[in-house]
Amino acid sequence: MPDVLSAPLVVEFPFTRSLGPVQSAFLTGLRERTVLGVRTGDGKVLVPPVEYDPVTAEELRELTEVATTGTVTTWAWNPAPRRDQPLAAPFAWVLVKLDGADTALLHVLDATGPEAVNTGMRVRIRWAPQRTGAITDIACFEPYEGEATAESTPHSGEFADPVTGIVTPARLDYTYAPGRAQSAYLNALSEQRTVGERCPSCRKVYVPPRGACPTCGVATAEQVEVGPRGTVTTYCIVNIKAKNLDIEVPYVYAHIALDGADLALHGRIGGIPYDQVRMGLRVEPVWTEGGRHPDHYRPTGEPDADYDAYKELL
Repeated sequence: MPDVLSAPLVVEFPFTRSLGPVQSAFLTGLRERTVLGVRTGDGKVLVPPVEYDPVTAEELRELTEVATTGTVTTWAWNPAPRRDQPLAAPFAWVLVKLDGADTALLHVLDATGPEAVNTGMRVRIRWAPQRTGAITDIACFEPYEGEATAESTPHSGEFADPVTGIVTPARLDYTYAPGRAQSAYLNALSEQRTVGERCPSCRKVYVPPRGACPTCGVATAEQVEVGPRGTVTTYCIVNIKAKNLDIEVPYVYAHIALDGADLALHGRIGGIPYDQVRMGLRVEPVWTEGGRHPDHYRPTGEPDADYDAYKELL
């Protein structure tokens, strides 16, 4: 049996969102070293603020300023900070109820060790030297000896140059182990071959193989070489350039039913203007020197496949 593959993988993308009036005021306030909450109909002050009451669903717009000091309600020690976490040295994750607020804010506490942290301890905000209108404008919390207050004052939420949108990077680091079936598939690709597995019950050939038939639920083991040519079953035109991907937009990504396969895989279409790609287009893989998978698929020059030949693979 061939060795089962594994590799570290990273999924990373920027998440962009626009802000409503409440979140805009909250983040702009942080930039100005001001913490805002929102008052509910029953008088509670929620920090961070939300646009709708979580109990009554009532729209909330009454902003109020709370203190930059507060009390730890619960905590957890982080002995080994990860990449891009707020502090490089070990720290505590804390929920802090700021003075004047009725709910707790999640952030980090700069402490010398877990023995220096306790529920009920007093803390205050340490502001970041450079602030842009994000939760990271609060660099962290730090221990504070002052007494608690319950003061909060109404605030208009109006600031010069308000923050209207944010971009949050999302990233997932993990180790992927494809298993027996997909390891065989990937090893075959490195030899410029494409293999699937046939279901012993329905006799369909699945590419990439899963190790089991998704229709019948039985294990698959019989390898079947398919392609290399195939048919575009459906496609999309990509107009947004991906980070670290050296492909000019627009380009086409398509589902391709390789000859002999009963499941379409996806791949990029090249060698043809994007607006000439069509369903039924016959394509073949293009390999780069040393590549472990096709770089893209290009037209073969054959007549387009008849719709009836691939309609079940849409």
